[in-house]
Amino acid sequence: QVQLVESGGGLVQPGGSLRLSCAFSGSSFSFYRMGWYRQAPEKQRDLVGIMLNGASTNYADSVKGRFTISRDNAKKMVYLQMNSLKPEDTAVYYCNARRVLFVSGNENDYWGQGTQVTVSS
Repeated sequence: QVQLVESGGGLVQPGGSLRLSCAFSGSSFSFYRMGWYRQAPEKQRDLVGIMLNGASTNYADSVKGRFTISRDNAKKMVYLQMNSLKPEDTAVYYCNARRVLFVSGNENDYWGQGTQVTVSS
């Protein structure tokens, strides 16, 4: 029912910026809590940030002040603006959608395929 496709990853130098995009395919985009996660090599998948429908966004301490999540309900897109990138930000970044309004059925959590972000000089 819902598909997520991330894009915008690539190679960037330390201190640089990158904006990731997540395209939401399906209905009722506004019913979903959108978030970004990342998984570094040989590491677990960690939270980057979660944007609630109430516009309250929770960020991991490691990215707070540098990363910003936004969403465009009309375009059914969610973005992750990454500034002041550090080598430790290198990871595969995943978009996540979790339905939180008018929940029914069992298919309420979705993940994109991931997009690689490499921060290196």
